Amino acid sequence: MKYLHTMVRVTNLDESIDFYCNKLGLTEVGRYDNEAGRFSLVFLAAPGNEDAQVELTHNWDPEPYGGGRNFGHLAYQVDDIYALCQHLMDSGVTINRPPRDGHMAFVRSPDGISVELLQKGPALPPAAPWQDMPNVGEW
Repeated sequence: MKYLHTMVRVTNLDESIDFYCNKLGLTEVGRYDNEAGRFSLVFLAAPGNEDAQVELTHNWDPEPYGGGRNFGHLAYQVDDIYALCQHLMDSGVTINRPPRDGHMAFVRSPDGISVELLQKGPALPPAAPWQDMPNVGEW
């Protein structure tokens, strides 16, 4: 058995690509547009780790999706949690659970999918401004 991907439904493909690729740092590794079925599949992966993919499913006809919280979350190991969280904040992304401990943070995609960020290796020493930031919203 081999792990292939995790699928999340997205309501706005452009906003989702912007979040996952331009802000979070994933890369697009495949795309499939189905005219007859009126949907697009976009496959994303962390650079150098194409075996673990996220499939963004975009149905062209609008339909509401229940909050992403019931999905659980995606998790990514990062080289510098403070630098990535600063980049995300500078890009307009809310840090729902700041990396106060130098180890873990949570953000949300435009569709409410919770994304966990975990520091590679040992936790970084607590540092300002992160150590004093409160949680914001659900994570």
